[in-house]
Amino acid sequence: MLNYKIILMGSGGVGKSALTQRFISGNFVEAYDPTIEDCYQKTININDETCKLEILDTAGTEQFSSMRDVYIKSGDAFVIVYSINSTSTFNDISSIIEQINSIKDSDPAPIIIVGNKSDLDDEREVDEELGQTLAKSTHSSFIEASAKLNSNVNEIFYDLLRQLANKRKSMQPPRNSFSPKSSVVYPRDPSPKQNYQKSPQNVHNDSNGIKKKSLCDKCTKSCTII
Repeated sequence: MLNYKIILMGSGGVGKSALTQRFISGNFVEAYDPTIEDCYQKTININDETCKLEILDTAGTEQFSSMRDVYIKSGDAFVIVYSINSTSTFNDISSIIEQINSIKDSDPAPIIIVGNKSDLDDEREVDEELGQTLAKSTHSSFIEASAKLNSNVNEIFYDLLRQLANKRKSMQPPRNSFSPKSSVVYPRDPSPKQNYQKSPQNVHNDSNGIKKKSLCDKCTKSCTII
């Protein structure tokens, strides 16, 4: 089972808790209750893999911004939320992404920018094109969603899981990779080869011309006289 920690960040009141609750339980909470820190867990199957998600819904108020470093260091992927009917919440996005990229410099983490409350299109202050442009410039994903209408909520988390899967695969060595075998050099025989030569054979003739055996000059053995 794969385990991932996903962190939701953004200004207060943009709907981070509403998105999380909708994804976890399918319910929509209308009332706004400022979050300090809430943690949820959910197990899902995607691409024939079982993933256990730990989702951390963080505080959006300025007084808890000092905790961001801690959240970022512990996260595997990030959901950065703004509200389409609030330009100020959109303007807060860039600094959060810069902070994530700075801390995760050696191990880049997937990020998705979410323009929440797409159901309030008649109150829109942030055009969708602005969100797309910011995402492109920060190498992030982008989507508009509505926790109230349950629009694109699941897609937020599935997008991050696909990015995490691609990241994991890119870090694995190819199946056919191999290290070349080092050539083996056998040491030469240090002892010099001996040249074997036949000892000269002495020919001895007696007075009657008969060949006889005699001792070689170079050895003490009896040699056959030829």
